[in-house]
Amino acid sequence: MAGELEPLWGSSALLTIDVQRDLLDGEPYEIAGTSAAAERIATMCEAFRAGERRIVHVVRLYRADGSNVDVCRREAVRAGLELVIAGSAGAEPAPAIVPDGTELDVEGLLRGEVQEVGPREVVIYKPRWGAFYGTPLEEHLRQEEVTTTVFGGCNFPNCPRTSIYEASERDFRVVVAEDAISGLYERGRGELAAIGVQLIASDAIAAAVGGR
Repeated sequence: MAGELEPLWGSSALLTIDVQRDLLDGEPYEIAGTSAAAERIATMCEAFRAGERRIVHVVRLYRADGSNVDVCRREAVRAGLELVIAGSAGAEPAPAIVPDGTELDVEGLLRGEVQEVGPREVVIYKPRWGAFYGTPLEEHLRQEEVTTTVFGGCNFPNCPRTSIYEASERDFRVVVAEDAISGLYERGRGELAAIGVQLIASDAIAAAVGGR
């Protein structure tokens, strides 16, 4: 029998956090290392699809008028900051991680709808740092009988870390693809391990899930 913290791959879901074009290396609002993380996330996505596991792409979308923007960035967006603006090319997921031809249903997502982009693969919009805050994510995962959440994304100190802690406090088993999250640092690794998060390389995760 698996321990309380060990991944149950047969009921796992991959959660990608804010892997959006504006944040890739070389883009206007790049977060260093996000392009490399996206490549590793893409490999995990292939394994999760092949293994018929769930994938949830979680994105941030800002309205240009700032009406849905968190307070720390609201003034900047109203002043013209064009970061993950709803409907812009930069707000779209990195092409490598989503099925070909994927385009966000911006208004549906902003209404809180879950957008299907492939078999067992969806997109969800989050209004703040955490993927569970004000979103249908937990309900979606419970409906799909997910026990284990696997995280990759951008940028660890902000949205991934918040989302990981939210998953932990909801008693999901939590795995972090340690080489597929931009901005992850050593103290953060230790803090995650201290709350029972399993830090595993993306290729090992892909191999485990691909084995079904």
